[in-house]
Parts: sequence; structure tokens; C-alpha cells
Amino acid sequence: MKTKGTVYLVGAGPGDPQLLTLRGADLLRRADVVILDALASRELLRLVPSTAEVIERSRARDLSQETLNALMIERAGRGQTVVRLKGGDPYIFGRGGEEAGS
Repeated sequence: MKTKGTVYLVGAGPGDPQLLTLRGADLLRRADVVILDALASRELLRLVPSTAEVIERSRARDLSQETLNALMIERAGRGQTVVRLKGGDPYIFGRGGEEAGS
């Protein structure tokens, strides 16, 4: 039986890439898929494995919240580790509640 993957919502912090939490850095290093928000620093992508799929939401403006949620669920269903990297704190400044509820 195939193991299901996991979706993690990671806050990129207040802007300085050096302020990312250790847990956030660890999750980025293990990610199969990273969905990068427009407000998250692109510098954090240096932590991501070269084999990971990186989706930059700012470049894919046609990616609605509904489509994004379905994408995260689909990739996790394949057994992949998905990191949704958002600027700041995803539960205060973003749609963390919406994305976590999917």
C-alpha cells in the first residue's frame, strides 16, 4: 500500500531568510514539491532539493485558491511531501486556515 504524503504550511518569517525556523528549513530540505507565495523570499529556494518541483504562485496568477488546494491534495495523494511556503505567518497574514481545512 502506498504511503500518503503530507502538506506543510510554512511561514517564511518577516522577510529575512535567516529568520526562517529550523523546522521550516528542515521541511524545505525534504520537500518533493514547494509552492512559493509571492511574499516569501526566493532565497529560501536554495534549501530545496534540485529534484523538487517548485511552483511560484506569483508567476502563475491563474492559480486560484481552489486549484491550489486541489494541487496540494493531489500531490500528497501521490505520497509526496508538499511545502506551501508563505510570507510571514500563514495563519495571521495568509490563508492558512483555508489551506489547512482542505
